[in-house]
Amino acid sequence: MSRRRTVMIGTALVGVLGALGVAQSQLQKASAAQAKPAAVQAPRFEVDPLWPRPLPNHWVLGSTIGVDVDANDNIWIIHRGAPTQDPKEIYAAQNPPAAECCLPAPPVLAFDQTGKLIRSWGGPGQGYEWPQSNHGITVETNGTVWIGGNGGNDGHILKFTSDGKFVKQFGFMYANASSTDTWAFKQVAKIFLDEPAKEAYIADGYGNHRVAVIDTDSGKIKRMWGAYGKPPTDYNLGRYNPSAPVAEQFRNPVHCAEVSKDGFVYVCDRPNDRLQIFTKDGKFVREVFIQKNTLGDGSVWEVEFSKDPQQRYLYVNDGANHHIYIYDRASMDLLTQFGDGGRQPGQWYAVHSIAVDSKGNLYTTETYEGKRVQKFVYKGLAPVTKKDQGTVWPTTGTAGTK
Repeated sequence: MSRRRTVMIGTALVGVLGALGVAQSQLQKASAAQAKPAAVQAPRFEVDPLWPRPLPNHWVLGSTIGVDVDANDNIWIIHRGAPTQDPKEIYAAQNPPAAECCLPAPPVLAFDQTGKLIRSWGGPGQGYEWPQSNHGITVETNGTVWIGGNGGNDGHILKFTSDGKFVKQFGFMYANASSTDTWAFKQVAKIFLDEPAKEAYIADGYGNHRVAVIDTDSGKIKRMWGAYGKPPTDYNLGRYNPSAPVAEQFRNPVHCAEVSKDGFVYVCDRPNDRLQIFTKDGKFVREVFIQKNTLGDGSVWEVEFSKDPQQRYLYVNDGANHHIYIYDRASMDLLTQFGDGGRQPGQWYAVHSIAVDSKGNLYTTETYEGKRVQKFVYKGLAPVTKKDQGTVWPTTGTAGTK
């Protein structure tokens, strides 16, 4: 009996120890799962290859150098038309017409969410000086449309109603203003509107080396700054050299100055391959280099914020390397990128401008021979499985029906 009792106790102990081992193993697995960092997530996009719809009237776009989304989620673009179109591309514009197609579209076009053209206007008219070279478009909540210009003699900004009626001009052509002048601009690249403050941030830009902040009613320049928050200068820094010490001033063009909800100004120092971040009064906060060895056109063309309340993500488009980068805005860590060079949907030749609608969808334009606007449908947050997503072609559903 004693021997039998010993065997039974031993068997029970083995069972208990086995159960304890299983429990310990499960606890270790649970602890490891808790200790393992969650997968990094980032916004995911797919191109809509059937957006926008074909233009009417045999119209075609030239270099498309501005995009914005208005309060009603309509998408506005501006392009340069005939001066950037091949003569054979616009045979119908000759006198007499050499063929039935095609014609330059009006400079300003607006599309609804389905890609249908709903407005078109622009060009020279009475009471204002239309830019020699359109550059940038921004739409106010009340529908007022702001336009810049980076032609050699453009020193001004224009305001129109949404149907193209002239409202006001700030600055003037042939001004040849310097980076410290307060009475005009020199080849403005982009305009950002801080409507609650009644201020506009001017990336000034292609001729000057500064951010200028103006009163939106009077156009008066209230403050300005150069790189690192220093007073701007017109000193010629020469060609960018990624191996040289960092430049103490902006190079041309200063391509954007965008303000986040929490009051930081993100400035695109395009040919210096860097993004500089400031407070709204021009105090330097930090800088981030992006594709620092990029020469020529530079890598930092424009920025846009995600549509969540915290604007958690920052989108940066790079027209030289043909990418859109997605950053965690708080840390400025690069999470992922998408896009590639090419002519197919989801690819770019010189992705120039970027805008986001209320649903989080992205819109891009292309300059040079790109000459188009594209829509990238927001598909929600997803784990980052690779740093470079390449061309984000639709994977589910039917393209064009989103």
